[in-house]
Amino acid sequence: MTVMTYREAVVLAQREALAADSNVILMGEDIGAPGGPFKTTDGLFEEFGADRVRDTPISENAFVGAALGMAVTGGRPIVEIMFADFMGVCYDQIVNGIAKHRFMCGGKVSVPLVIRAMGGGGVRFGAQHSQTGENWLYQHPGHKVYCPATPADAYELLSAAIADVDPVIVLEHKGLMSTKGEVEAPVEPGTVEIGPKVVREGSDVTIVASLAMVRRCLEAADALASQGIDAEVINLRVLRPLMMAPIIDSVIKTGSLIAVEEAHPIGGWSGDVVAQAVMGAFDYLDRPPVRVTLPDWPMPYSPGLEDAAMPSVERIVDAVTGSR
Repeated sequence: MTVMTYREAVVLAQREALAADSNVILMGEDIGAPGGPFKTTDGLFEEFGADRVRDTPISENAFVGAALGMAVTGGRPIVEIMFADFMGVCYDQIVNGIAKHRFMCGGKVSVPLVIRAMGGGGVRFGAQHSQTGENWLYQHPGHKVYCPATPADAYELLSAAIADVDPVIVLEHKGLMSTKGEVEAPVEPGTVEIGPKVVREGSDVTIVASLAMVRRCLEAADALASQGIDAEVINLRVLRPLMMAPIIDSVIKTGSLIAVEEAHPIGGWSGDVVAQAVMGAFDYLDRPPVRVTLPDWPMPYSPGLEDAAMPSVERIVDAVTGSR
């Protein structure tokens, strides 16, 4: 085990992939000598050169489309999108090109392509640069969507994504880049556990979260413990495929569900988690499930308003205690 930051874990997964396979190529804006806007390619340009770590023009539609062409002709591109919000610029390439290509080819052509995108609020980037991108992508069949919440997640899930023969979107969180944790490396291909993880066991309430909200839910669980409430916290980790079995098992045990999502309430993954939990564990629920989300308006730029919009420890605690 090595202690490293979330950012360093992302760099490590890419470094190992570049060293192991000459077909792996990184593409994105300012990822070369600058090391990426969030330093998630730091040192890779110097180590592997401009042919393997390619700075692109400021045109997501162009370089994501180029990556699709690379992937279907023998390459294994890893695309970095500076802000998850910018996936809107190349949304057609992602959901109508990349995600559907194997299906449109009758399963004869694979698309081994990874898109990494940094998102999330709480760091004062305003309405157009603070979205996680989760809800935009997880509803579409044809690609996987990973949401690492810890350095270990960042390393393991990105490594698994790079090794996959199908396209994977890895949504990283800007607010987690400097967080530290233990990472076991290297990881053997095919050995990474894909799916939700129980990161705190409990008996009174199940709290499900993704990305930066996992840490916040763990803090809320500590606060709840002081009130005699034993919360179980589940790190979702993977949005597509949405693996509900561990969540339903937990809800059967606790009889209560809180879903915490850093996204707007309309069309959010938390709605699907609640719906499937109700279908799978209806007879075990002691109270209605509760969702904690962003408000249904764009992210404010004002620091005070942004903090108020984000799901907070206090809101999570209130969701638990108010539903009891």
